[in-house]
Amino acid sequence: MIRPHRSLGLLDRVLRILFPGVLFLLLNGCSSVSYYSQLASGQLQLLRAREPVARVIADPQRDQKLRAHLVQSQKARTFASQQLHLPDNQSYRLYADIGRPYVVWNVFVTPEFSLKPQNHCFPVAGCVAYRGYYSQSAARGEAALQRMQGMDVSIGGVEAYSTLGWFNDPIMNSMMGWGDERLATLIFHELAHQRVYVKDDTEFNESFATFVEQEGTRQWRAYRSLPPVNRTQEKQRGQFIQLILDTRTRLEKLYTLPLPPEQMRQRKAEAFEQLRAEYRQMRDEQWAGDKRYDAWINAPMNNARLLPFGLYDQWVPAFAALFRQVGGDWVKFYAWVERLGAMPVEQRKAALKALKSSDI
Repeated sequence: MIRPHRSLGLLDRVLRILFPGVLFLLLNGCSSVSYYSQLASGQLQLLRAREPVARVIADPQRDQKLRAHLVQSQKARTFASQQLHLPDNQSYRLYADIGRPYVVWNVFVTPEFSLKPQNHCFPVAGCVAYRGYYSQSAARGEAALQRMQGMDVSIGGVEAYSTLGWFNDPIMNSMMGWGDERLATLIFHELAHQRVYVKDDTEFNESFATFVEQEGTRQWRAYRSLPPVNRTQEKQRGQFIQLILDTRTRLEKLYTLPLPPEQMRQRKAEAFEQLRAEYRQMRDEQWAGDKRYDAWINAPMNNARLLPFGLYDQWVPAFAALFRQVGGDWVKFYAWVERLGAMPVEQRKAALKALKSSDI
């Protein structure tokens, strides 16, 4: 019989008493007490739902498919620390069933004629380009309020997030819907945030974690003697993302023009139609009609829907170039990433641009 994790139980007891009060003290003077209240209660519920993965695996009464997934997850978790040099702690050695498909729903907001996100600042994470809600209905309510104010809004469900090492983050049921490899990539991504995190720079943090996820997955497959990730699908994904980034660039230039609102709206709509036309041409002429991204491209379009692509993918090529530059040495790579993170923001962006455009 596996005994309860004593340190976990002690931490939970302490957090039940201290966590809400500490959060409110940290956020004193910030807006919307109700918003931060749901953050505190949501995080606390998540922490209280954790249990050791080993206990779940050893329990014959638990779902067999769940236990099998968790066995594979722990192999990836060990690989993350031993081979990718990501933090070696209890994160992702715990499990939590949160009873919903996503842990949070992020609400992205931009002005109608701008790609600048509406940022929100927190004591630990700094400023990020979205607001997270533990309830989908609450996220929809916030989105409706923002639309009434004329803003562009998008809602995205999130499978996992990192508390940046403040707590031992669990594997959640929301992380397990796409199979063992997707679960491994999420573990790599979220542990990367624990390894390096720069306050107030979402593009840097998410692009870094996305690169670690992608390179980590390549190495994880090689470690298990599996063939490389489908190169065709990987190439198509890169082309699709580049189309969206190119559209962002066109819109950014458009929004600098001194046009009246009606004309600006028309030109904005034309830019989105150009994106759809370029996508369909590429799909039909280069992808043999593969319709993987049709649902996304055919949905209603606005500035906020483009935000995650700029945030999560903008600097991935720069980090890939840096990784090659250090000969694929993870320790040296993280050291250089930390140096980049310590730079003033404009100097950091200049360095990333140079890396992105390099041939190395």
